[in-house]
This record gives sequence, C-alpha cells and structure tokens, in this order.
Amino acid sequence: MATQMIGASIKRVEDPRFITGKGLYTDDIQLPGMTYAVFVRSPHAHAKINSLNISAAKAMPGVTAIYTGEDMKKAGIGGPICGWSLPGLKLPAHPPMAVDRVRYVGEPIAVVLASDPYTAQDAAEAVEVDYDPLPAVADPKQAHGGPTIHDEAPDNIAFDWSIGDQAKTDAAFASAHKTVRLDLVNNRLIPNALEPRAAIARVEPTGDITLWLTSQNPHIHRLLMAAFMLNIPEQKFRVIAPDVGGGFGSKIFVYAEEVVMVWAAMQSKRPVKWTSTRRESYIADAHGRDHVTEAEMAFDADGHITGLRVKTWAGMGAYLSTFATAVPTYLYGTLLSGQYPIPAIYCNTLGVFTNTVMVDAYRGAGRPEATYVVERLVDLGAYELGLDPAEIRRRNLIPPDQFPFQTQVALQYDSGNYAATLDKALEKLGYGDLRAEQEAARQQGRYIGIGFSTAIEACGLAPSAVVGSLGAGAGQWESALVRVHPTGKISVQTGSHSHGQGHETTFAQIVADGLGVPLEDVLIQHGDTAQSPFGYGTYGSRSAAVGGSAIAVSVKKLQDKIKRIAAHLLEAAPEDIDYAEGKATVRGAPERFKTFGEVALQAYLAHNYPTDIEPGLEATTFFDPTNFTFPYCVHIAVVEVDGGTGQVEVKRYIAVDDVGNIINPMIVAGQIHGGVAQGIGQALYESAVYDENGQLVTGSMMDYAVPKARYIPMIETDQTITPAPQNPLGVKGVGEIGAIASPAAIANAVVDALKHLGVTHIDMPITVQKVYAAIHADA
Repeated sequence: MATQMIGASIKRVEDPRFITGKGLYTDDIQLPGMTYAVFVRSPHAHAKINSLNISAAKAMPGVTAIYTGEDMKKAGIGGPICGWSLPGLKLPAHPPMAVDRVRYVGEPIAVVLASDPYTAQDAAEAVEVDYDPLPAVADPKQAHGGPTIHDEAPDNIAFDWSIGDQAKTDAAFASAHKTVRLDLVNNRLIPNALEPRAAIARVEPTGDITLWLTSQNPHIHRLLMAAFMLNIPEQKFRVIAPDVGGGFGSKIFVYAEEVVMVWAAMQSKRPVKWTSTRRESYIADAHGRDHVTEAEMAFDADGHITGLRVKTWAGMGAYLSTFATAVPTYLYGTLLSGQYPIPAIYCNTLGVFTNTVMVDAYRGAGRPEATYVVERLVDLGAYELGLDPAEIRRRNLIPPDQFPFQTQVALQYDSGNYAATLDKALEKLGYGDLRAEQEAARQQGRYIGIGFSTAIEACGLAPSAVVGSLGAGAGQWESALVRVHPTGKISVQTGSHSHGQGHETTFAQIVADGLGVPLEDVLIQHGDTAQSPFGYGTYGSRSAAVGGSAIAVSVKKLQDKIKRIAAHLLEAAPEDIDYAEGKATVRGAPERFKTFGEVALQAYLAHNYPTDIEPGLEATTFFDPTNFTFPYCVHIAVVEVDGGTGQVEVKRYIAVDDVGNIINPMIVAGQIHGGVAQGIGQALYESAVYDENGQLVTGSMMDYAVPKARYIPMIETDQTITPAPQNPLGVKGVGEIGAIASPAAIANAVVDALKHLGVTHIDMPITVQKVYAAIHADA
C-alpha cells in the first residue's frame, strides 16, 4: 500500500506515452469528412482593405468554402474579448477576421476550407486583396501619441493605471541619501511551445458542437466563446483539450482562429481542422513582456531602500487579449516591493496599442518584469554605495518575524524566511572563495561575474471576491471530483489542465497519500468540459495550490465518510475510528478494522449501511483560497565574458527556492530547470523584433534565437520550506519562479563582470554585439 506519497520523487506516469509517441494531440485527431482550414493573413501592419476577391480561389478544385470577415460580421459573430477590466479602459472591438482595416501583420481576413491542407494553402494564396497601407508603430513608447490604431483611443493609450502613494514616494526621494536610475527594456518574447496551436470543430447530429483545442483552460474557452462570441447555448457546446504540448501562457487565451473554426463548421456542416505552422504561430500567437520602463530607487546612508518610482509603457499589441490588462498592472505593480519592506512605492503603467500581434501572459506574466526592475536597481544601488550585492540584499530583506507582511502595493505576503534562503544559496555557491577567484581572474584579463536575484512571486490568485473587485471577469477557485468506484479504484476529474506540469502524477500522489492506495489505482482526468466540473484551468502556478487543494479537500471529505461507514460496520463510534494506510481501525483495537476496498464496496451495495448518509463514495470540492501564495527564491548566476568577442558563457547557476511544501521533488526541480532555461533565453538570446513598419523581422527560428541545450549550464537546485498557511497542502507554486528570477540574475552577472570597466547596464537580450560594444565603448 502507498505510504507517504507526498514528498516522494516519483517518475511522471504520463511520460511513457509521450516519449513513445502515443500521446493524443489535437492535430492527431482525424474525423470522417474533415476539411482543412488555411487563413488569409495581412502582410501589412496597418492598412485599409479596399477590396477582397475570392472568386478565383473559390473555383479551385477541392475548395469547399471561403469565409470572410464581412460574412462573420453579417452573422453577428463576435471576436475575442478582454476578461479583465480597468478604470477608464479603452476597449475597441476585436473582430474574428478583419473587415475594413488590418492592424498587425498576420491578422486574419479570410479562411479557406478545402479537402486537404495543400489545396487550402494554394487557394489562400489565390485570394486577391487590395490594401492601402497606413503608418504603423511597434515600439510601446513611440506608440504613445503615434499613428492612431483605433478611433476609440486616438493617442493609442488603452489604460493609464497607477498604484502606490505618489506624494509619499516623492518625499522619500527628496530626502534620500542616494538615488539610482535606469532606463530598462523588458524584451518582447515569443512563447515557442513545442506544439503549435490547433483546433478542430464538428457539429454533431444532435446539433451540439464539439471543439478539440490546444487550451490551458477549456471551460473558459467554452464559456467565453458560447456566451460572448458565437451566441450558442453553453450546454450544447463541448470543448476538449486532449494532450497539449506546452503552453507557457500562450494557450490560455481565446483566439480569433478558434472562433472562426466553430462558425465555419456550423456553416459548412462538415468538421474543420486548423493547425498553425511555426511561422504562423510567430505572427499570430500572443507574445509576452514588451515593457519600456523608467525606474528609480532611493536609499539611506546605510543602504536601506527608502523608495521606488516606476513608469512603464507596456505594449498591448493591436487588440486587448483575454488577460492582457492584468499583466502589466496587478501582476506587475503589486510585486514591486520584491523581498524588501520598501516604505514608499509608486508605479504608473500606460498600456499602449501597437501595430503588432497581441501581448498577454507568458511564463511569469508581470512578475519577471517586476523582479527585473527591482533587482537591477538594487544591484546598481550596491555599486553606487560601495556595498557587496549580497550584503545590500541582506540588509533589506523582510525579517521572518514580520510575516504576514503587508506591502505598500496592496499584497500581504503569507510566510517566509528570506535570509535563510540567501544563506543557503551563498553557502552552495561558495561565495567568498568565488569572489577571490573573480579578482584573480581579473588580474589575468578574464571577466567573471556573479549576479543575484532575490525574487518573489504571487500565484494561486485568490480569493475570487478580491480578484473580481480588481476587474477580473472570472473567479479564481478550482474544482475537483474524486470518485471511488465499487472496486476501490479511483478517478479524479479536475478543472485544472495539464500541458507539461505532471498533474497525472502529482495529483495522483495527493489522492494516494490521503486514501492509502497504490498510485496506479488513481486515474487523473482533465480537459473535457463534458466530464470534469467547471474549473478555471492552469496558469499562474495555481495548479497545486488551488487545484491540488481542491483534490485534498475532497479526499478529506472521503476520509470522513469512510470513517462513518467503517464505524457502522465495526459497531463503533465514528470519532473512535482512525484512518491510515488504507485501513479504518478502531482506536486502541488494531485487530478491528475494515480495508479501503471493503468500505468502498459497501458504499455501493449499501446492504449494511448507515441510514443517515447516502450511498456512493465520491466528493466534489470548489476550493477558493483566502489569499495568493508567495513562493520566493535566491538565484545566483556565474558568467564569464570573453573580452575579445563579447561572448557570455553561463558557468554556474544556483537556484535555492522556497515553494512551500513539496509534493514531488523531481517534478519541482524540473519546473525550476525549465523556467531558468527560458529566463536565460530572455536574458541572452531571445527578442521579438519589429521594424519601423511593423514587420516582424524575427519571424522564424532562423532569426529568433531560442537557446540550445549547450547554452544552459547544470542548474544546482536546493530548497528551504515555509508552508503556505492558506491551503491544506501548504504548497505555494513552482511553475514560474525560475523564469521570474533568472533574467535579472544573468543580467546582474554580466554587469558584475564588466563593472570595473564602467559598465552599469546592458539591455536584454545581452547579445555578443551589445557586450562587445559596452566593453569597447571608449575605444
């Protein structure tokens, strides 16, 4: 029988089917009579559509239908909506396909259906469109007051949002001993999930509609598409997210293509499949980051932070995506206190429309941007004050006896011992010896740098009433149905969704641990709105803290019912029954017990059964936490910079994280590794670059530099543990912390390597060319 499954490093049970090619992804699904869709997309970033001629394309053999934006407009079909409101928000309509005007390269204007994908592609290329190009703008700061993209926002400002006390912050700067300032760019990123987006829609003989989709939250897709876009009854619309090959946030959102697929299937009366190409995903999937920031930090004479002032221009793209408005506001400004008790903070964010594809949540979503601002300024402050970067952080960390800690930017941190995490990281690194090695290397003309990032994350967003008051158009609870079958086998239906996180293992561990059954007796099911209870899906490191907690509460309900049934069978009082390791035992009489299987069978036979409880053995929970969770970490990067070429090599990477209690250490380590790899990619290699005409010049992997395995060092992980008090598992979340901390750690390490040359900042991505230019700036 299973014992102490929580905390065990168990290999992921889902992996064998993936590594043997037996996963079932959306594009694997084949349906009788299926047609294939290809979109006609705008080659211009901004243009009027003068005319659209589909006659030649429609006449091609094998073409079954062509639909345009005008067709959908006449049918009253809506496009994607923004699900997070802000005061004064400008919210232009986002059509599923453009009608009179295009606003970014890649915007769909028509869709071709054909009997095979090659014919559909040929026909799409035969559609004739006459455009009148208009001025375009892609840079967030330049877009403010640039060529108007939407009439509803003539200055291109979607929102103007602030948090903190401006007067108090200004006073802190006026009285500061030292202030430092940086102009920062948080580079725009392309998600690059292994599986591109895909969708298949079919109208069933009953008139119901089924949509297979690459989604991180199928219930939300069903709700938004049924109620706000397609105007169809929600109960007659089924969304299935089968195996999904990664998302990193990019598959949270409702996209225009998905709306078009359902409507096209309804019109054509045949199943329709669309699978994005990689090049198409670069121009059509939501990007991440894209901040331009002016930031200042104030210090007293002892190096304590006394104030922080931030102004950010956040690129939104041409339209507002599902959660786009939350990312540079409530997921960014509220995290600007970092791990420090900063007494005065003020942040102003301008959300700016640009002639680019939309920007929304990407792994970390606002938290990496906030960490980068804070940690770069702390390092610059250390340099200006003549303090060691580790020492200035130690002086400023929130002491453990001050938790729960209320920040000046709305959040109340739950628990932590930040100094212990810093101590462990420094010890693991061998900090004193490495500083000596660094100095010796400089004498030899070698540039070694050590970079710190003390990061914090807010995840498991909650409670629903709070996020609703902040503008969220959705709740933030999660659901779980744990069903024990008559044979004692168990199925769990969760509203969370797995696309690489390992839910089928960790969620099974929670159940196996709580009910004392073998792991293989637990089946985790997710992704089908016709089977699982309504849930909000997977994003924001919420799966374990919220979805796992819903499962844990359901398990507790089952334990209580098992005790009552067993008490009846054993002729004992329920309060005298202990349940552990799959047995309900009379306390003090270990020979008197009933096994889990015996109780499960009796729950369904109900032959010898308590009269005051219903038959069956299952429990449903909708878990709504009382607060966010706040994982934190200290990450330290060690780099060596080649002074002759500007090449940066990451020599070591230390990651000491506190993610609360740990369900599966192996999976936790894997999540940290993946996040760090993505953060290194942002820091050194990746950037989605648009030219002055709004053309994406990094439109393929030939130009967009996804890091290769050889660029990522062996990541040395360790943990401290301070349990989260607001959920029954004590977990905090781990999926994003690596991506949150690592860009700042790498950037700080590169600057540390070059500070003796007078280098104080290099914008990400810190490419060879930028480093070489910084080294030779005075040459």
